[in-house]
Amino acid sequence: MADLPPPVQGPTAKEKKYDRQLRLWGAMGQMALENSHILLLNSGPGVVGLETLKNLVLPGIGNFTIQDDAVVNEADLGVNFFLEDKHLGGSRAEHTCNLLKELNPDVQGSFITQSVDSFLDQPNALGPYTLILATAPIRPELLRKLQAHADRALVPLFYIHSVGFYSHFSIHLPSAFPIVDTHPSPETTTDLRLLKPWPELLQYAKDKTKDIDTMAADDHGHIPYIAILLHHLEEWKASHDGNVPKTYADKTAFRTLVKNATRTDNPEGGEENFEEAVSAVLKSLNAPEPSSAVKDIFKAPECVIIKDTSPSFWVIAHAIGLFYTKYGVLPVPGAVPDMKARSADYIQLQNVYKAKARRDLAEVLDSVRFLERNAGRTSSPIEDRDVEAFCKNAAHIKLVRGRPFHIVAADGSLQWGDNAKSLGRNLTDPTSLLPLYLTFLAHDAHTSLTHTPGSSPESLESDTEAVTSTAHALADDLLRHASVSIDAEEKGQLWNTLAELAQEMVRAGGAELHNVAALTGGMEQDGGV
Repeated sequence: MADLPPPVQGPTAKEKKYDRQLRLWGAMGQMALENSHILLLNSGPGVVGLETLKNLVLPGIGNFTIQDDAVVNEADLGVNFFLEDKHLGGSRAEHTCNLLKELNPDVQGSFITQSVDSFLDQPNALGPYTLILATAPIRPELLRKLQAHADRALVPLFYIHSVGFYSHFSIHLPSAFPIVDTHPSPETTTDLRLLKPWPELLQYAKDKTKDIDTMAADDHGHIPYIAILLHHLEEWKASHDGNVPKTYADKTAFRTLVKNATRTDNPEGGEENFEEAVSAVLKSLNAPEPSSAVKDIFKAPECVIIKDTSPSFWVIAHAIGLFYTKYGVLPVPGAVPDMKARSADYIQLQNVYKAKARRDLAEVLDSVRFLERNAGRTSSPIEDRDVEAFCKNAAHIKLVRGRPFHIVAADGSLQWGDNAKSLGRNLTDPTSLLPLYLTFLAHDAHTSLTHTPGSSPESLESDTEAVTSTAHALADDLLRHASVSIDAEEKGQLWNTLAELAQEMVRAGGAELHNVAALTGGMEQDGGV
């Protein structure tokens, strides 16, 4: 019994529970979800906000808080599946919070019953939260205050609006919103560094291709294709003044060189390793040059000057920028693709790449610690695992610059910003959803000024005319800012579309349908939450 191997460890209860999503966004994504604290500012019928939060509670967010000063009434029972008769007269925030917590015992929930105005009067109201969900209707001045809070707290803000069969959500990001784990496709994450190999990798290839012309057939058919390519690259450089294949013609010729080295008399009937080498030529023989987007991050003002308040992203980005300036390459990620090779040879190759990745990580980590000391950062030290994750994803990091929501002012004006031209060009596209977006803005404007359009039968016609008129004015304003001219027929079609959308939206009377709200919440989760 003592000689038996240890039992194979099966998945934990947590891994079984979250299996599908772990396959989707991995352990790091699940960890980020569990470390989150989401704030829902709930208003109106309150359905779409709760459905969105439900879609986040089920996969296991760490914490949520509901701010809602409403008291449960008869109208809530007709539209909100989370509430029952016994909740009448009670706090909507408290009861919905308790019911949501029942969906997943792993999740912690709390509620706030004070008004959103008094809540946002606090200096650091959004400080404890990692994501904000705000549901319509919200007054324009309150929405602007909410954006200002989100900017100071550096947290994303989702504004969600659902009316009848229509819904939309807008995302307000901080002025600089970096993303490290962008989930690139596996094909783009392999960096074999064949054109800039380090000594240990060259030595490995030399050892594996020693006597390549005279070695036994079985040995020849199991040389890892990376060693094959490096071997023939040395041959190519010897006959091309030390230059590697750069042009497409050069790479095609090099591919032919590798193909011709395949043995056709192998008893196995072919050499899969050489086939792998041939197919890898065009995609692997590229200089390990970071994209222009990554280089722009290194040049960003937040990256150039590190302060004591700089977020960890910029400290690590600066350290990797120093690494790139010194070596002309990014840190080696350390991953090696599958290939035909003997297990011992493949493991040895993996260790060559992993050892290089560890050395690169150690150098970047030293730079990070120096920057922390030099800048006098008083926050907790940046964790080694965060630096490691950054090094692995350095070629695929992203920086998104946020912009304010489109909010119609009391006088009907709207700041379109730099995206007016692209929006204007899409306005007359029959497949575009931009007319629906403009109708939502018009609907928001009238909700904030008087009442929810269509909330009473007596005002149905006048509300439809008012929302339609505002939508037409917004479309005219956008076309003017975008310097886009349309003919009478196109304008007539656009005007009819806006009128039909306004009529349908007003007809809903501000109602939020659970199935549409649930779909909207799912789209938000996939779109960035």
